[in-house]
Amino acid sequence: MTADPELDRLAYDLDRAHVFHSWSAQAALDPLVIAGGRGTRVWDHAGRSYLDFSSQLVNVNIGHQHPAVVDAIREQAAQLTTIAPSTANLARGQAAERIVARAPEGFSKVFFTNGGADAVENAIRMARLHTGRDKVLSRYRSYHGNTGAAIVATGDWRRIPNEFARGHVHFFGPYLYRSEFWATTPEEECARALHHLERVVQAEGPTGIAAIILESIPGTAGVLLPPPGYLAGVRAICDRYGILLILDEVMAGFGRTGRWFAFDGHDVVPDLITFAKGVNSGYVPIGGVIISDPIAATFDERVFPGGLTYSGHPLAAASVIATLDAMESEGIVENARRVGAEVIGPALAGLAERHRAIGEVRGEGVFWALELIADRETREPLPAAAMGALKKDLVARGLLPFVQDNRIHVVPPCVVTDDDVAEAVSIYDAALGAL
Repeated sequence: MTADPELDRLAYDLDRAHVFHSWSAQAALDPLVIAGGRGTRVWDHAGRSYLDFSSQLVNVNIGHQHPAVVDAIREQAAQLTTIAPSTANLARGQAAERIVARAPEGFSKVFFTNGGADAVENAIRMARLHTGRDKVLSRYRSYHGNTGAAIVATGDWRRIPNEFARGHVHFFGPYLYRSEFWATTPEEECARALHHLERVVQAEGPTGIAAIILESIPGTAGVLLPPPGYLAGVRAICDRYGILLILDEVMAGFGRTGRWFAFDGHDVVPDLITFAKGVNSGYVPIGGVIISDPIAATFDERVFPGGLTYSGHPLAAASVIATLDAMESEGIVENARRVGAEVIGPALAGLAERHRAIGEVRGEGVFWALELIADRETREPLPAAAMGALKKDLVARGLLPFVQDNRIHVVPPCVVTDDDVAEAVSIYDAALGAL
């Protein structure tokens, strides 16, 4: 690409003049201009390059501009750009086939959506219709999307101004570093968190609860790996009271943890699985619900009252097929697992030894978080102003970070190399030292 700084200025000016940004007060925004990318790197029109350790919104699992996925979209566009979801389309069917092939036994159907939020929305709808119950339980530390029920299922601050959906109840999940249960070991945290959840179920009236929805690993809330036995314990509570378990794999699924699904490592099978992001790295918007056979059968003779104009869009379906095939043939999921265990984990542990601002390192695969603190004894979070300065410094040093609250989430694409990690860790090290 020929460097042209004037295009950066034009893109910036047009954005500030006409684009209304999400989750933001508009006046003070100063967006970074991105013109292109490949693999783990992106660049602007002037040629400034950045190592992308955010995967944008933790979705570009296969990396930027993977040629097989780009070619598949191009070929599908030449054949058929769009078709109504009421039709049968080969790309849509093959995408669904490849997705259920990676789900547990007993899942045969996929309902396609435009993204993760409406996947959650429709999973909740299915659970309510299947059970005839209304309430939905979810964690306070969670993010499930920005549509009606999905945002109310969310636990963080974004729920508060958007509480229009009915029948939602929240509970605390395990988070040993900041335990709500006075726990000192993973075993205590697991047992007490499960006891707390069961008491909430009992107090809310289990016969009125349709579903418990959990991110298999809460992502935006902090990459909170569940302690051993927690997800299986939630499954047991659901079974005890006839409640459906929805596992949200929108961020954690399709390679992010070094497994096809994050829950694969936790001896649990849900009733409904939501997905988006990594299934095609967001090259074309798509998400969906993978439906267990008993729930799918509910709608054999009963109309499912939901649908989207772009459900199973051919361009998106083609990108799913190419993504999953490339991830399989190129060993991309295995790469994420190896890099996480052998390179990222040890490197971040080394950072924690050198910088007292790092209170905890946690993660797996290419899904990690550095929790930053002002004091190791009190675990007081690093203030917002310091986090803002740190983010600005990381970008200035050529790294795109994912910064949330008092954390840096280390979430590169699954195709990240050992050299990429070494470069990123060097940048984190320098920025933390300057802090």
